[in-house]
Amino acid sequence: MKIVLISLGCDKNLVDSERMLGMLQDGGYEFTDDVEEADIAVVNTCCFIGDAKEESINTLLGLEESKKTGRLKALIAAGCLAERYREEIQREIPGVDAIVGTAATADIVAAVEETLAGHPGNHYRDINARPGPGGRRIVTTGGHYAYLKIAEGCDKRCTYCIIPRVRGSYRSVPMEELLAEAASLAESGVKELILVAQETTLYGVDLYGEKKLPELLRGLAGIGGIHWIRLLYCYPEEITQELIETIATEPKVCRYLDIPIQHASDPVLRRMGRRTRSEELRAMVERLRERIPDICLRTTLITGFPGETEEDFEELYRFVNETEFDRLGVFSYSREEDTPAAGMPDQVEEAVADSRRAELMELQQAIAFERAEDMVGRILTVMVEGRVAGEDTYVARTYRDAPEVDGYLFFSSGAEFMTGDFVKVRVTDSNEYDLIGEIYHE
Repeated sequence: MKIVLISLGCDKNLVDSERMLGMLQDGGYEFTDDVEEADIAVVNTCCFIGDAKEESINTLLGLEESKKTGRLKALIAAGCLAERYREEIQREIPGVDAIVGTAATADIVAAVEETLAGHPGNHYRDINARPGPGGRRIVTTGGHYAYLKIAEGCDKRCTYCIIPRVRGSYRSVPMEELLAEAASLAESGVKELILVAQETTLYGVDLYGEKKLPELLRGLAGIGGIHWIRLLYCYPEEITQELIETIATEPKVCRYLDIPIQHASDPVLRRMGRRTRSEELRAMVERLRERIPDICLRTTLITGFPGETEEDFEELYRFVNETEFDRLGVFSYSREEDTPAAGMPDQVEEAVADSRRAELMELQQAIAFERAEDMVGRILTVMVEGRVAGEDTYVARTYRDAPEVDGYLFFSSGAEFMTGDFVKVRVTDSNEYDLIGEIYHE
């Protein structure tokens, strides 16, 4: 029996998908990427924003049609959309045979077997329960890098966010489990660990009574075979001086920090339920750059949040222009039902939110291009990602580039390199977001 598993949404969801793949393979199932060849389809869904919700629904509807016309025998919905809209899915998409909630991914084999036996059943568990050991994963990122999910859920309860309702409260994974998982990934060839959670900076508070991210980083850095450790989703108010020192002094920790700040106008930040204010954000960025001058800072923003005035947007625009984040993404506000923000007055028109988003992205484009030009002349160690077909040109990432969301560095060489190899290059040029380099010979 062949299974196609479609993973939608974030990298944290991808970790769940990889664990389900491991369990299914241990259960004797084979995999295919082609829906037409699949006997069973599993969709790990997302519902974080409207576009993600629509993609998940359309994927399920398309597979429902495949059940009518193709060889597909079973369709299972897992993940966030399945957790949040279980009744609606059963009612509106009857082709879905079984639903597996966010805390019940360990039941995926049982869900498949029950469905094939003609007795499909839904699987849910307490979303606030501490997750058990992750089990074997089938890494789908190419094998040279992998995401390490260090916590589940969130306690911040920002007014626009649905995550606590579908993922539960913040629960850290015990450190010994993470170190064991990281060692296993390293043995399989993984060279870059990318730490993810709804919020990585709060790691350990619930288990150990204090923030333990710096200690975890030092433990991971001691694992042979791991060359890079990258941090995503660091909430600004939880960034400590100890964390900054760890990034500054631990060679394996990339000088890269993803800090989702969402806005820079105090009135909007208050309505969002965020715990920092504009001046605190400025001070935090200044402190990071003073201690780690070559740090690469990434952030995400939301335009069109309820009540966002033109003055609020101008303050945000000014902040972006002055702070000059190296990497920046912008989302138009997505009105999510069952969140406090959805019922707020003064909802901003979608066209206005989109226009403001475009204006910010145009500003950031100029900043990013300038930042790329500033890299010319630098000598960097890069990770090879692949080779341009039919050419001697290789695609690589620098420490400043997270997979899928940032840019690339391209260099030409007659030598043979494999994906995951580390090479020293001199940056010779930039092309918009990307860099051009040449092999550096010492």
